[in-house]
Amino acid sequence: MTDVRGAPRTKADRKGTQMSKTWYITGTSRGLGRTWATAALQRGDRVAATARDIHSLSALKSEFGDAVLPVELDVTDRSTSQAAIQKAHAHFGRLDVVVNNAGYSHFGFVEEVNEAEARAQMETNFFGALWTTQAAIPLLRHQGGGHIVQVSSSGGVIAFPSLGIYSASKWALEGLTEALAAEVAGFGIRTTLIEPSAYSTDGPGVSAVRSNPNPLYQPIRDAVATAMDPATLPAPSATVAAVLAVIDAEQPPTRLVLGSSTFDQILPTHERRLKTWRDWESVTRSADA
Repeated sequence: MTDVRGAPRTKADRKGTQMSKTWYITGTSRGLGRTWATAALQRGDRVAATARDIHSLSALKSEFGDAVLPVELDVTDRSTSQAAIQKAHAHFGRLDVVVNNAGYSHFGFVEEVNEAEARAQMETNFFGALWTTQAAIPLLRHQGGGHIVQVSSSGGVIAFPSLGIYSASKWALEGLTEALAAEVAGFGIRTTLIEPSAYSTDGPGVSAVRSNPNPLYQPIRDAVATAMDPATLPAPSATVAAVLAVIDAEQPPTRLVLGSSTFDQILPTHERRLKTWRDWESVTRSADA
C-alpha cells in the first residue's frame, strides 16, 4: 500500500482477523475522543481526527503520519461540518466509522441556566452531532454501509442534579438516534449509542461550563462534585477494549453502557419507571375512551 487514500484492503491491512477500518472522530483533542483515536491508530486503522484547535492534533500526526488526517472543525457550524467530513472521505476513499464525540458538560441547576448557556449546550452536544450525521449519511449510503456511533452519556439515560441542560442535550441525541437507526438500517448503516459512565477526562474541568451559582443549591452541588472527583474515576483507557469490540462486531448493539456504575444505576431506575407505569395503568387506559 503506497497511498492511504482509497487504497484497497489487503492482508497487510489486517489486525488479527479484523480488516483495517477508517474512522472519522469529532472532538479528538483530549478525553475519550483522543483515547479512541489513538487506540484505532495503534492497531493499524486510519483516522480523520477533528478538533477546534488543529494544533492539538500535532502529536497524533507526528506519531502516526499518513494514517491520521487532522481536520479543524467547529461542530456547531453546519457547512463546516459538511465540508470536513467530505474532505476526510475524499482523502481516505471511504469512512467505515463515524463517531460523534465532540461535546462538553454544562453544570448548572435548571433555575440557574440562562438562555445563552442552554442554547450553546444544545448547539454543540445535539446540533453538532446532527450536522455531522446528516453529512455522513449520503457518503455511507453511497459506499454501501458504515457505522455511526453517537457518544451519549450516563446522563442520556438518567438525569442528575446540576446537569439538567446537559442531560437534555443527550436525551435529544438519543431520541434522534433511535429514529435514525430505523431510517438507515436498510442502507446497511448501523448505529450505536455509547453511554459512558464518568471517566477521569477533563469533562468536569477545563472544558466544562458552569452557570452562576445560586447558594440555595450548594449542598447538592457539593455532593455532585464529590461523586465526580476525577481521582475516584477510571481512566478513559478502560473503555478501549469495549469500544473496539462494538466497532468490530458484525451486529453491533444499538446501545452500549460503558462502566459498572452506570449499569448498576440504570436497572433500578428503569424498574422504578416500569412500576410507576404499572401502578397508574388503569388511569392510563382510561384515556382511551
